[in-house]
Amino acid sequence: MISRINLYKLLPWAVTCLLITPILALILSAFQIDDSGSFQHLIDTVLWDYSLNTLLMVLGVITLSCIFALPVAWFVACCEFPGRSILQWALMLPLALPPYIIAIVYTDLMDFSGPVQHFLRALMGWQQTSDYYFPDIRTISGAIIILSLALYPYLYLLLRGAFLGQSGGLFQAARTLGLSPMRAFLRVSLPLSRTALAVGLSLIAMETLGDFATVHYFSVSTLTTAVYNTWLELGSLTTAAKISSLMLLALVILISLENYSRRRQKLYQGSGSTHTELRFVLQGWQKWGVLSFSWGLLFFAFILPLAVLFYYASLYFSQSFNLSLWKYTLNSVWLATIVASLALLIALIVNFYQRLSPGVSAKATIRLSSLGYALPGTVVAIAVLIPFTSLDLWLNRQLVEYGYSRVGLLFSGTLFILVAGYLVRFSAIAVGSIDSSLAQVSPSLDSASRTLGQSAAQTIRRVDLPLITRGMLSAFILVFIEAMKELPTALLLRPFNFETLATYAYQFVSDEMIEYAALPALLIVLIGLVPFIVVSRLMEKSS
Repeated sequence: MISRINLYKLLPWAVTCLLITPILALILSAFQIDDSGSFQHLIDTVLWDYSLNTLLMVLGVITLSCIFALPVAWFVACCEFPGRSILQWALMLPLALPPYIIAIVYTDLMDFSGPVQHFLRALMGWQQTSDYYFPDIRTISGAIIILSLALYPYLYLLLRGAFLGQSGGLFQAARTLGLSPMRAFLRVSLPLSRTALAVGLSLIAMETLGDFATVHYFSVSTLTTAVYNTWLELGSLTTAAKISSLMLLALVILISLENYSRRRQKLYQGSGSTHTELRFVLQGWQKWGVLSFSWGLLFFAFILPLAVLFYYASLYFSQSFNLSLWKYTLNSVWLATIVASLALLIALIVNFYQRLSPGVSAKATIRLSSLGYALPGTVVAIAVLIPFTSLDLWLNRQLVEYGYSRVGLLFSGTLFILVAGYLVRFSAIAVGSIDSSLAQVSPSLDSASRTLGQSAAQTIRRVDLPLITRGMLSAFILVFIEAMKELPTALLLRPFNFETLATYAYQFVSDEMIEYAALPALLIVLIGLVPFIVVSRLMEKSS
């Protein structure tokens, strides 16, 4: 019977419903009456300050990230200078470094007892803080700088791809009409890359909105920290759901405004020479300026934090290297592997549904299954908690009514909910990767296979899957890296006595013990770095 109603249509919608059920439950929960009065208390006291801090953080980070990413993307895509081939992939490396790790490294360097101020005091003869002024890094400005250093690669990746795809002849034509290189860039190249710019800034805004560890470490109160504190300290799931829904509403407005602003934008680029074939050869002060800016950005965003981690890890290796570290490393690796495998399976199901039955229904499954990535980790955690807690309560009531003993928190108190939270958050990455890979496979290949007598399943297995192997590998590795780094979801949903490398390192970060956090943090980076380089090389080959 099920086969008659097309299992391949039923399965994608079943998967999609499982992924969006927590989000719907979050919205419904936000409309419940708050008996504790904690939400009204937050409105009367600190909620507006939290909202203002969140707005300042988002605006500051997207502005500074743009200042970092836009020039280097242009340099790498359109100019020729020594070391360009290394910088084009090395500038993506900060993605493997969790922002809160960068935060603790710079705090350690810039504090009163840190080496920077110690050097200045020794050099200038200063004795105490009243003798000189030194900016405090534990401020909202410091948090903006740290997050910008960690998040600019999202924008860099998209802009570099956009610049590489542009026709170099357009830029050359603008120059022959008398425009300076800067004016040609502002009037030709930048408008053509507006879509990539908007998507990249949206990603950075969402990551900033969802960051918990960095702002919490710098004592900057935002809506994300409000969700975390409301749930763990006040124990009010309804209030946490209300704040989460406000953040969800802000994200929907932000994305809608961005789409509305581009509703009439139609950009078509003709064939011709690309920037790859018409790169400017930089010489003299231009070459040294580009090298200084690019390598300086890479140094402060990745090389310096990694060097500090190596230094502390080697210094405290004997104290940090223990059985617990091995246990938490294995926890992180197999958890990330399970999540990446399931996310890849979900992506294949919804994407092949669209491949076999293109239409509104198939497109809807892809859009809905990708909603979770727009939500911060804390919001996803609250969203997942609501239905699974209700399911546990219902299950235990039913068992008692039928004379059986309770099974406890079978769903909300085990790893089941942690995997579910990760899938809601990261499935969109795999769905997008498979979608773009399948888009490069001509549908005529499927038609040819079907006319030769192959069934739909045989066509997928023998034609489509071999052609998207690279996309499948990219999807798996990207989700794996994100799952290895994820902190807010793990902090809120992990069962008792279960730690990951991220939560283990964050415990030491919270206690300001960087020397003990260095080795687990380094493992997070190194385990994510190897597959990250593999993905980067694959993307370079495919381009």
